[in-house]
Amino acid sequence: MVTPFKKDSSVDVEALKKIVQYSIEGGVDYLVVLGTTGESVTLNSEEKQLVIQTVIEANKGRLPLVIGIGGNNTTLLVHELKNADLEAFDAVLSVSPYYNKPTQEGIYQHYKMLAAVSPKPIILYNVPGRTGSNMLPATVVRLANDCPNIIAIKEACGNMDQIKQLLKEVPAGFRVIAGDDITALPTVVEGGIGVISVLGQGMPVQMSKMIRLGLNGDHEGAFQLHHALSPGMNLIFEEGNPAGIKAIFESLGISSAVVRLPLIEASPALKSKISSFVRSFAVSI
Repeated sequence: MVTPFKKDSSVDVEALKKIVQYSIEGGVDYLVVLGTTGESVTLNSEEKQLVIQTVIEANKGRLPLVIGIGGNNTTLLVHELKNADLEAFDAVLSVSPYYNKPTQEGIYQHYKMLAAVSPKPIILYNVPGRTGSNMLPATVVRLANDCPNIIAIKEACGNMDQIKQLLKEVPAGFRVIAGDDITALPTVVEGGIGVISVLGQGMPVQMSKMIRLGLNGDHEGAFQLHHALSPGMNLIFEEGNPAGIKAIFESLGISSAVVRLPLIEASPALKSKISSFVRSFAVSI
């Protein structure tokens, strides 16, 4: 989920409530709060609590909630997991340590330490394009086997060969979730369980339908939707995330497109292309 901002860059609580409702009505299965798309690294502790409480209250217990708690300071994360009030959440999404460029053993030990203290199940998050390191399938399998409360991975490596290898090697019951919209359907077809999506919050009906068709074996129908949605998947990342998805919400009249520095809003040209895509898609599908 994005964190919508007002024109003065403060958190837009009313818009966030609308986004929760819009996502639920659109058919999504769960909500992820304070992830990368939520610009969590630019929120202070009070703002994070405001976002959390707003989502909890707007959700009203209707969908499971996942919270993003990750970083590159293992000791600090251990402290946060020990002290955070996670009662309302069903799982923790924790990104692989970024910038430090740890070895595979370092990644393993990082997550093993988090798993030892987390009161909630952990979803690993591999996104090499942002972290600067790639959590390999062997490391994921090792964590899945050694840490019972590590239950899934959000895999955003962008490499279908790696994703296929991962799906073949993880133990039974361990869930592989696509982390990129463009690889969501191929991942599902190969045995993944779904996607933690960016476009899915702006176009929840269509993305949810695509994933469910794929899960139910209607690959022809699913890929028809995939090909129709693909231009939007690319457009929203053309000038960075979440600038693109926030432009969708602006075009829908749900929230502003404001992001916090060092990110900047989508350009007028991109906003125009995104708005045209949303309008044409609504007509054609």
